Amino acid sequence: MTRDHTGPERRTLLRAVLGLGAATAVHLAVADPASTPGRPARTPPAAAAGPPATVRGRPSPYRLEPMTAGAPARFRPARPPVRTRPFEHLPDLGHSMVLSFDDGPDPRYTPDILATLRAHRVRAMFFVCGEMAEGNPGLLREMADDGHVVGNHSWSHPLIPKLSRPEIRDELGRTSDVVERALGAPPLWYRAPYGAWNRNSFEIGAELGMEPMAWTVDTLDWKEPGTGTIVRRVLDGAAPGVVVLSHDAGGDRSQSVAALRRYLPRLLEEGYRITVPHRV
Repeated sequence: MTRDHTGPERRTLLRAVLGLGAATAVHLAVADPASTPGRPARTPPAAAAGPPATVRGRPSPYRLEPMTAGAPARFRPARPPVRTRPFEHLPDLGHSMVLSFDDGPDPRYTPDILATLRAHRVRAMFFVCGEMAEGNPGLLREMADDGHVVGNHSWSHPLIPKLSRPEIRDELGRTSDVVERALGAPPLWYRAPYGAWNRNSFEIGAELGMEPMAWTVDTLDWKEPGTGTIVRRVLDGAAPGVVVLSHDAGGDRSQSVAALRRYLPRLLEEGYRITVPHRV
């Protein structure tokens, strides 16, 4: 699957997203890196999950806890409320960051990314496209087996605001169905392609039990700017609660694979915990 992003279109979409406002604060407990399941153990993880947002000034009705390998495999939290903005930053993670990868899974690049994350015993979020996930259920199971969060990134990566409500439901619903068939539970997070959200997507996402996640740091790796540039963008943007956006499909992602091998150990050396949120 080829995913071409044009500069002017992306800038226009990002301006629209910024008009929605920053994500609301979320209180999170983070996973202990020492407890992250290694590949050899093949320990079944908890269901893919993430934190619910809170409306400013109003406490969250949820209690959030770390991911644990002993959580029920088919656990489903309460249906989330309809948001008016996606999460972009998770300030209560402590000295932790979240790495996220969009558009996959792609058998050319996703296995290398999984191997690097496994080597450092860290978890990440993968927002998968249904048309890619359908043909690669083994990679979805590999993500889940390693404790990663598998999120919904639509079926075919369209501009959501241009779709009707039935079309949005089809894009998100079909993808959730593919994930549920592979993993036994549907995704609890979703990310709009191009970061282009609208009211219909927030409502339908909530109906499907998902919370909206955006990002804090965009590596712009889809432009293939060079491995060193991707590394520099991640390290320059590193801060507690940051959510980093990269890609494991949608084009030539060899630079993204190489960059992860360089910046991940640097982040760990600087004392960051690389974790994922968990909704209970």
